[in-house]
Amino acid sequence: MPRKPPALSTEDVIARALEAASGAALVLDGELRIVLSTPAASELLGIEIPPHASAPKLLCGDSEKRPVAEALAEGRPVQAILPPRGSSRRLVRVRSLPVTQGRARVGTLLLLEDAGESFEAGEILFHGMWTQDPAMKVMFRVLERVAGDDVTVLVRGETGAGKELVASAIHALSGRHKGPFRAINCAALPSHLLESELFGHARGAFTGAVRDTPGHVQLAHRGTLFLDEIAEMPLELQAKLLRVVETRTVLPVGAREPVPVDVRFVSATHRALRKEVEAGRFRADLMYRLRVIPVFIPSLRERPDDIPLLVEKFMALRNETSRRRVDRVSPAAMALLRRYSWPGNVRELKNVLAYAYAMGDGPTLVPADLPPELLDPSLFGAEQVAPSPTPEACAEHPNPEARRILEVLARAGGNRQRAAKILGLSRVTLWRRMRELGIAGPA
Repeated sequence: MPRKPPALSTEDVIARALEAASGAALVLDGELRIVLSTPAASELLGIEIPPHASAPKLLCGDSEKRPVAEALAEGRPVQAILPPRGSSRRLVRVRSLPVTQGRARVGTLLLLEDAGESFEAGEILFHGMWTQDPAMKVMFRVLERVAGDDVTVLVRGETGAGKELVASAIHALSGRHKGPFRAINCAALPSHLLESELFGHARGAFTGAVRDTPGHVQLAHRGTLFLDEIAEMPLELQAKLLRVVETRTVLPVGAREPVPVDVRFVSATHRALRKEVEAGRFRADLMYRLRVIPVFIPSLRERPDDIPLLVEKFMALRNETSRRRVDRVSPAAMALLRRYSWPGNVRELKNVLAYAYAMGDGPTLVPADLPPELLDPSLFGAEQVAPSPTPEACAEHPNPEARRILEVLARAGGNRQRAAKILGLSRVTLWRRMRELGIAGPA
């Protein structure tokens, strides 16, 4: 007679039922403590998940960059990829669903899935982008995954961060790579010219329109159209673009019959589109159409270890064309480059090196070769930052735990309750640790 399996507790039965329905998952209470986890979640994360553990601490560890923890603490939706833990190279995708009672949010369901392996440690070149930063490598894995799905992508990044390179990489990795890749900057043209450039025009549509002229939408047929600075598009053109995205047809200016098109749209902006929608400057329906998959580019100041690598690569290229050959950067000059905040990101770094090559002489790049804003940022309204993305006070503190607490407090606007949530601590424990570390300040 076969032996009966051991009886499971009610909690184990619920966990296995949740796993059957959702796979790897974590259930959090209102304080972001894990009240239920599926066996698959423990296996995927490669760790035992203790009952009532803090989800922010479990998922983000001691990292100073904690976007997932911050989003959970603020009640915002989470959709991100967690970097590898320990010796593992596996990436984990996490997304959140609210658990509600009436209109009140009482918990969160986190769904986890395997996102493949991360890149090897060290420097890599990915479709024109050099990096050795883990966050950039995670973004590259995201690009590889989303490129194969023929859906719209919204690239978010600061000015000069490389948004067009990201869009070009998505095109090159997609099934449309044999088709055209077209790019247009929505902020570079006035409304009437942007409409004609984007949608094309028929003969006689306006003075000077002597022939039918296809716009970028038609020219990108069976390829990819990159819409840079999409947040700057006038509202009246947003309505026309929405129709193109929805119907897969375009109506040129002055034409009567729509033209079928097969185009993948990749858009980019340095603004938060949700805030633009709230301000009435961007259509919500268009945002949802263009933002099926969001991709975020880390700024250069968030990855300071990439600065020496990029300087080396840009110098190698410039040495081939410039009258001056630079073989090394002095330690003092490199310190200035690493401390600068780089509001213009990689593009600004390129321009700074071009300036240094033109203004200096000799094989060594020294501080005197650099632009004035790097030597004295206060004169230009810029700011310098420490090599790690922490406020000056945080960077100066000798204790790494204190630096991490100060950084999270700064990002939480000084709100200790919110900072405690992000750190996975109770408010009392955070206050006690701050007192022990001598960073409590006034109560």
